Amino acid sequence: MTELSSSPLRLLILISGNGSNLQAIVNEILAKKLNAVITKVISDQSDAFGLTRAARAGISTEILTRKNYPDRKTFFQALKEMLLACDCDLIVLAGFMQILPADIVNHFEGKMINIHPSLLPKYRGLHTYQQVLDANDTQHGVSVHFITADLDAGPLIAQAVFAVRPGEDLLSLQSRGQALEHRLLPKVIGWFADKRLQYQQNTVIFDQKTLGTFGLQFSEAELIKN
Repeated sequence: MTELSSSPLRLLILISGNGSNLQAIVNEILAKKLNAVITKVISDQSDAFGLTRAARAGISTEILTRKNYPDRKTFFQALKEMLLACDCDLIVLAGFMQILPADIVNHFEGKMINIHPSLLPKYRGLHTYQQVLDANDTQHGVSVHFITADLDAGPLIAQAVFAVRPGEDLLSLQSRGQALEHRLLPKVIGWFADKRLQYQQNTVIFDQKTLGTFGLQFSEAELIKN
Protein backbone atom coordinates (compact mmCIF):
# COMPACT_ATOMS: atom_id res chain seq x y z
CA MET A 1 0.00 0.00 0.00
CA THR A 2 1.22 3.49 -0.88
CA GLU A 3 2.12 5.56 2.15
CA LEU A 4 -0.64 8.06 2.76
CA SER A 5 0.10 11.76 2.45
CA SER A 6 -0.78 14.16 5.27
CA SER A 7 -3.65 16.03 3.63
CA PRO A 8 -6.76 13.94 2.81
CA LEU A 9 -8.48 14.28 -0.54
CA ARG A 10 -11.82 16.05 -0.12
CA LEU A 11 -14.60 14.16 -1.90
CA LEU A 12 -18.15 15.01 -2.85
CA ILE A 13 -20.25 12.00 -3.86
CA LEU A 14 -23.36 12.15 -6.05
CA ILE A 15 -25.81 9.24 -5.83
CA SER A 16 -29.32 8.24 -6.85
CA GLY A 17 -29.89 4.86 -5.27
CA ASN A 18 -28.43 2.09 -3.14
CA GLY A 19 -25.04 3.73 -2.64
CA SER A 20 -22.96 0.54 -2.68
CA ASN A 21 -20.04 2.36 -4.31
CA LEU A 22 -20.33 5.05 -1.67
CA GLN A 23 -20.11 2.32 0.97
CA ALA A 24 -17.02 0.87 -0.72
CA ILE A 25 -15.32 4.26 -0.51
CA VAL A 26 -16.34 4.71 3.13
CA ASN A 27 -14.97 1.26 3.97
CA GLU A 28 -11.59 2.04 2.42
CA ILE A 29 -11.39 5.33 4.32
CA LEU A 30 -12.28 3.65 7.63
CA ALA A 31 -9.68 0.95 6.98
CA LYS A 32 -7.11 3.74 6.42
CA LYS A 33 -6.42 2.43 2.93
CA LEU A 34 -7.67 5.62 1.31
CA ASN A 35 -6.49 9.05 2.40
CA ALA A 36 -9.72 10.91 1.79
CA VAL A 37 -12.67 12.50 3.53
CA ILE A 38 -16.21 12.67 2.16
CA THR A 39 -17.39 16.23 2.70
CA LYS A 40 -20.94 15.65 1.47
CA VAL A 41 -23.25 13.20 -0.29
CA ILE A 42 -25.88 14.65 -2.61
CA SER A 43 -28.81 12.59 -3.89
CA ASP A 44 -31.46 13.43 -6.45
CA GLN A 45 -33.76 10.83 -4.84
CA SER A 46 -35.13 11.41 -1.34
CA ASP A 47 -35.53 7.68 -0.68
CA ALA A 48 -32.06 6.64 -1.86
CA PHE A 49 -30.60 4.08 0.55
CA GLY A 50 -27.22 5.70 0.00
CA LEU A 51 -28.43 8.57 2.20
CA THR A 52 -28.85 6.09 5.05
CA ARG A 53 -25.34 4.77 4.42
CA ALA A 54 -23.99 8.32 4.57
CA ALA A 55 -25.88 9.13 7.77
CA ARG A 56 -24.53 5.99 9.45
CA ALA A 57 -21.01 7.12 8.55
CA GLY A 58 -21.62 10.63 9.92
CA ILE A 59 -21.45 12.26 6.49
CA SER A 60 -23.39 15.42 5.69
CA THR A 61 -26.13 14.91 3.07
CA GLU A 62 -28.27 17.01 0.76
CA ILE A 63 -31.35 16.02 -1.20
CA LEU A 64 -31.99 17.77 -4.48
CA THR A 65 -35.05 16.40 -6.28
CA ARG A 66 -36.09 17.46 -9.77
CA LYS A 67 -39.77 17.75 -8.78
CA ASN A 68 -38.99 20.70 -6.50
CA TYR A 69 -37.81 22.86 -9.40
CA PRO A 70 -39.86 24.32 -12.25
CA ASP A 71 -37.50 23.19 -14.98
CA ARG A 72 -34.24 21.42 -15.74
CA LYS A 73 -32.23 24.65 -15.86
CA THR A 74 -33.11 25.77 -12.32
CA PHE A 75 -32.56 22.26 -10.98
CA PHE A 76 -29.04 22.09 -12.34
CA GLN A 77 -28.29 25.65 -11.28
CA ALA A 78 -29.14 24.63 -7.72
CA LEU A 79 -26.89 21.58 -8.06
CA LYS A 80 -24.02 23.70 -9.34
CA GLU A 81 -24.36 26.04 -6.36
CA MET A 82 -24.21 23.03 -4.00
CA LEU A 83 -21.09 21.73 -5.72
CA LEU A 84 -19.38 25.11 -5.53
CA ALA A 85 -20.22 25.48 -1.84
CA CYS A 86 -18.62 22.16 -0.89
CA ASP A 87 -15.01 23.15 -1.65
CA CYS A 88 -14.00 19.63 -2.69
CA ASP A 89 -11.00 18.28 -4.59
CA LEU A 90 -12.89 15.61 -6.52
CA ILE A 91 -16.55 15.01 -7.42
CA VAL A 92 -17.49 11.36 -7.81
CA LEU A 93 -20.63 10.24 -9.60
CA ALA A 94 -21.39 6.89 -7.97
CA GLY A 95 -24.67 5.78 -9.53
CA PHE A 96 -25.97 9.32 -10.14
CA MET A 97 -28.73 9.01 -12.75
CA GLN A 98 -28.76 12.56 -14.08
CA ILE A 99 -27.06 13.71 -17.27
CA LEU A 100 -25.11 16.79 -16.26
CA PRO A 101 -25.28 19.87 -18.50
CA ALA A 102 -22.17 21.22 -20.20
CA ASP A 103 -22.13 24.23 -17.88
CA ILE A 104 -21.45 22.07 -14.82
CA VAL A 105 -19.13 19.64 -16.57
CA ASN A 106 -16.98 22.38 -18.05
CA HIS A 107 -16.75 24.26 -14.76
CA PHE A 108 -15.42 21.19 -12.94
CA GLU A 109 -13.34 19.83 -15.80
CA GLY A 110 -10.70 17.43 -14.54
CA LYS A 111 -12.30 17.27 -11.07
CA MET A 112 -15.26 15.01 -11.83
CA ILE A 113 -15.25 11.25 -12.45
CA ASN A 114 -17.89 8.59 -13.11
CA ILE A 115 -18.12 4.81 -12.68
CA HIS A 116 -19.96 3.12 -15.57
CA PRO A 117 -20.99 -0.55 -15.88
CA SER A 118 -19.56 -1.33 -19.31
CA LEU A 119 -16.31 -1.42 -21.22
CA LEU A 120 -16.62 2.03 -22.70
CA PRO A 121 -16.97 3.14 -25.42
CA LYS A 122 -19.35 0.17 -25.74
CA TYR A 123 -22.81 0.52 -24.21
CA ARG A 124 -23.07 4.08 -23.04
CA GLY A 125 -26.16 4.94 -21.05
CA LEU A 126 -28.46 2.43 -19.34
CA HIS A 127 -29.15 -1.33 -19.33
CA THR A 128 -25.59 -2.30 -20.13
CA TYR A 129 -25.76 -5.81 -18.67
CA GLN A 130 -28.81 -6.71 -20.73
CA GLN A 131 -27.14 -5.35 -23.85
CA VAL A 132 -24.14 -7.59 -23.21
CA LEU A 133 -26.39 -10.65 -22.95
CA ASP A 134 -28.43 -9.68 -26.00
CA ALA A 135 -25.24 -9.27 -28.05
CA ASN A 136 -23.76 -12.56 -26.81
CA ASP A 137 -20.59 -10.74 -25.83
CA THR A 138 -17.78 -12.82 -24.39
CA GLN A 139 -16.39 -9.98 -22.26
CA HIS A 140 -17.84 -7.32 -20.03
CA GLY A 141 -16.54 -4.96 -17.37
CA VAL A 142 -16.65 -1.55 -15.73
CA SER A 143 -14.99 1.77 -16.49
CA VAL A 144 -13.95 4.85 -14.55
CA HIS A 145 -13.61 7.99 -16.64
CA PHE A 146 -13.40 11.75 -16.44
CA ILE A 147 -16.71 13.39 -17.21
CA THR A 148 -17.09 15.53 -20.30
CA ALA A 149 -20.11 17.10 -21.97
CA ASP A 150 -20.66 13.96 -24.08
CA LEU A 151 -22.48 11.15 -22.23
CA ASP A 152 -20.09 8.45 -20.97
CA ALA A 153 -17.48 9.62 -23.46
CA GLY A 154 -14.80 11.29 -21.30
CA PRO A 155 -11.20 10.03 -21.26
CA LEU A 156 -10.87 6.64 -19.62
CA ILE A 157 -8.83 6.26 -16.44
CA ALA A 158 -9.20 2.53 -15.80
CA GLN A 159 -11.24 -0.51 -16.75
CA ALA A 160 -11.83 -3.88 -15.13
CA VAL A 161 -12.55 -6.73 -17.54
CA PHE A 162 -14.14 -10.13 -16.94
CA ALA A 163 -15.17 -13.03 -19.18
CA VAL A 164 -18.89 -13.70 -19.59
CA ARG A 165 -19.49 -17.30 -18.53
CA PRO A 166 -21.59 -19.68 -20.62
CA GLY A 167 -25.21 -19.49 -19.50
CA GLU A 168 -24.61 -16.47 -17.27
CA ASP A 169 -27.72 -14.48 -16.43
CA LEU A 170 -28.42 -10.84 -15.72
CA LEU A 171 -28.18 -11.16 -11.93
CA SER A 172 -24.84 -12.91 -12.10
CA LEU A 173 -23.38 -10.33 -14.48
CA GLN A 174 -24.57 -7.46 -12.30
CA SER A 175 -23.15 -9.05 -9.16
CA ARG A 176 -19.72 -9.60 -10.72
CA GLY A 177 -19.67 -6.13 -12.26
CA GLN A 178 -20.62 -4.41 -9.02
CA ALA A 179 -17.95 -6.32 -7.11
CA LEU A 180 -15.38 -4.89 -9.53
CA GLU A 181 -16.85 -1.38 -9.25
CA HIS A 182 -16.33 -1.57 -5.49
CA ARG A 183 -12.64 -2.32 -6.03
CA LEU A 184 -11.87 -0.12 -9.01
CA LEU A 185 -13.48 3.16 -7.94
CA PRO A 186 -11.65 3.45 -4.56
CA LYS A 187 -8.41 2.49 -6.33
CA VAL A 188 -8.79 5.36 -8.80
CA ILE A 189 -9.68 7.79 -6.00
CA GLY A 190 -6.55 6.64 -4.19
CA TRP A 191 -4.45 7.62 -7.19
CA PHE A 192 -5.90 11.11 -6.93
CA ALA A 193 -5.16 11.22 -3.22
CA ASP A 194 -1.56 10.16 -3.86
CA LYS A 195 -1.25 12.71 -6.70
CA ARG A 196 -0.47 10.00 -9.23
CA LEU A 197 -3.38 10.90 -11.50
CA GLN A 198 -3.89 14.12 -13.45
CA TYR A 199 -6.10 15.48 -16.19
CA GLN A 200 -4.56 17.71 -18.84
CA GLN A 201 -6.47 18.92 -21.89
CA ASN A 202 -8.71 15.86 -22.29
CA THR A 203 -5.81 13.53 -21.57
CA VAL A 204 -5.16 11.27 -18.55
CA ILE A 205 -1.70 11.37 -16.98
CA PHE A 206 -0.72 8.56 -14.61
CA ASP A 207 2.68 8.53 -12.91
CA GLN A 208 3.76 11.28 -15.34
CA LYS A 209 2.92 9.18 -18.39
CA THR A 210 0.03 9.63 -20.82
CA LEU A 211 -2.46 6.77 -20.70
CA GLY A 212 -3.77 5.10 -23.84
CA THR A 213 -7.33 5.16 -25.14
CA PHE A 214 -8.65 2.57 -22.68
CA GLY A 215 -6.76 3.72 -19.60
CA LEU A 216 -5.27 1.21 -17.17
CA GLN A 217 -6.60 -2.32 -17.60
CA PHE A 218 -7.28 -4.82 -14.81
CA SER A 219 -8.57 -8.36 -14.89
CA GLU A 220 -11.23 -9.60 -12.52
CA ALA A 221 -8.64 -11.78 -10.76
CA GLU A 222 -6.23 -8.88 -10.28
CA LEU A 223 -8.82 -6.71 -8.53
CA ILE A 224 -10.48 -9.38 -6.44
CA LYS A 225 -7.22 -10.71 -4.99
CA ASN A 226 -6.16 -7.20 -4.02
